[in-house]
Amino acid sequence: MPYKTRISKYIKSITLFTFFAISIQATIAQKIKIDGVAVVIGKNIVLDSDIDKFKQEVLANSEGKIEISDCEMLEQLMLQKLLSHHAIVDSVIVSDEQVNASVENNIAYFKQQFGSVDKMVAAYGFNDEEDLKKELFKIEKENALIKQEQQKITEKVDVTPEEVRLYYKGLKENNELPEFPAEIELAQIVINAEPTEEENDRIVAKLNQIRQDILDGSSFKMKAIINSDDPAVTNNGGKYELTKETQFIKEFKEVAFTLDTEGQISAPFKSLFGYHIIQLHKIKGNTRSVSHILMQPEIPEEKLKETEKKVADIIKEIEEGTITFEEAVKKYSQDKDTKNNAGLLINGQTGESKFDLTRMDPALYARVSDLTQGNMTPPFYDETRGGEKMYKFFYMRERTDTHTADLVKDYEKIQNLALRKKKEESIAKWSKEKIFETYIKLNNKHGKCTFERNWKKEISK
Repeated sequence: MPYKTRISKYIKSITLFTFFAISIQATIAQKIKIDGVAVVIGKNIVLDSDIDKFKQEVLANSEGKIEISDCEMLEQLMLQKLLSHHAIVDSVIVSDEQVNASVENNIAYFKQQFGSVDKMVAAYGFNDEEDLKKELFKIEKENALIKQEQQKITEKVDVTPEEVRLYYKGLKENNELPEFPAEIELAQIVINAEPTEEENDRIVAKLNQIRQDILDGSSFKMKAIINSDDPAVTNNGGKYELTKETQFIKEFKEVAFTLDTEGQISAPFKSLFGYHIIQLHKIKGNTRSVSHILMQPEIPEEKLKETEKKVADIIKEIEEGTITFEEAVKKYSQDKDTKNNAGLLINGQTGESKFDLTRMDPALYARVSDLTQGNMTPPFYDETRGGEKMYKFFYMRERTDTHTADLVKDYEKIQNLALRKKKEESIAKWSKEKIFETYIKLNNKHGKCTFERNWKKEISK
């Protein structure tokens, strides 16, 4: 494939989505210095730093294998700004609730990456968390506008089987058939190791005693540091800021928003993570400042061994043919997400049942990389983030090795590629028309660029 074509395809594939990381980095650059304006599109601007940050992101994602010029970078950013401008012209509606949910997801991501939002705020020079959230809100609002405008433009675009066949034929004739990586489809059976009722009662009684101690004057923070099983307690003392959109477990938010008096402490309640009590510190608008103590019931070693043996016995039943894997899922499995789906695992990144072996979590890869189709792993111990303990095993439902695209075997994948190409063509056609309707001003430096689209509004001779 020619070098120029590879660059073009790489850029097109990434510009159907917006880049949060690029946007936040560009925003930070604006806080540090006054940038030159590269182009104005409607009421939107692209800064010189936007181009630099976008370029760095593409180089990082391609592992330095693709070099892209500033002009190519600028064109992709101009298309984003054109889409966001016309989303507003077309009265595309993006609710604040939707945007705030995205902001909270990003804040949660920052907490994972930096350890805390405070560290993120300090690292990038924002004034405080509220300042960070305001910037994120603007970025996510534009991202949502772009995405909805793209969907509006392409909502009626579809491909027929004949178009898929012709697309595949064209790739084959040009020696451009893609390589599809090895993929697998996994199913599982899960048996939970449950604590005894006596242990649950002990935990609730302990939390009630802690609650009474705090009401009698003890420090909630110190009680949390000493007793809580929340791994973040040493950093935050069990304290969290949350809204109804914050990505917290349902039971936690429900209890937190029933508290209405500062200092009030909830009764013990159960969630997937264990048992909690919550204290309300402050109510500010739709935000609540709360602290919690989490305690997880202990499960004795004998119970774990009993659970492991039960899983091993299920595997033996399947191997001996007295029960099928699918029947065993219905009869035994205790995983609510897969029990009613024949045990099938869903890839959290794609929403599909296929897993790309080259992009799989290393721990999962180590368990299944050598597993052949129709076979099962030995039973193994697992534990959720919430502390639930279990034994499980995987069944390899389907496995395909790395191969060159085949129209019959890979029809759905090729159909998706053909559809994406047709959508890109629709957006290209749309942009060609909208460029002439939109105010566009390039600075002198970037006015010398050669673009795929007629951003300079030059009249063809």
